[in-house]
Amino acid sequence: MSVMMNTQVRQFRQDTDEINDPIYVTSQDKQRLEDLLMEVEASDPRTHGDLKALTGELHRAVIVDPKNVSSDVITMNSRAEMRDLETGETVAFTLVFPSEANIDEEKISVLAPIGAGMLGYRVGDEFEWNVPGGSRRMKVTKVDYQPEAAGDFDR
Repeated sequence: MSVMMNTQVRQFRQDTDEINDPIYVTSQDKQRLEDLLMEVEASDPRTHGDLKALTGELHRAVIVDPKNVSSDVITMNSRAEMRDLETGETVAFTLVFPSEANIDEEKISVLAPIGAGMLGYRVGDEFEWNVPGGSRRMKVTKVDYQPEAAGDFDR
């Protein structure tokens, strides 16, 4: 299936509320994210971020061994470039855990709306995610760094 066709299928499924194509999450990231969700749920509700969205993403994810994840998939601590399909603006973020988030350093928390949205997508994929100002349609254009591809399995 070509990227173009795959994108059309993804968009159709989003528009019809069917289950989206899967995202890919490493078994190590899944465990760390589930631990994070349990920790955050037990804390102050104001720090919850986008727990429901992240939980939903984890439920639909295909879980892969960190050594077998494709190098074009956004995993935790990956740096990825995305294009806003409405404005044409290109943004780049490193997807991190909340304690490492720093927007000035372009490090976005997995609990932030776009952070939860980008997890598990690969180059060429498009996704739509609700953010405080409405929804944004994004296309993953590049994965500059992925820990697993770099052989860094401890990140």
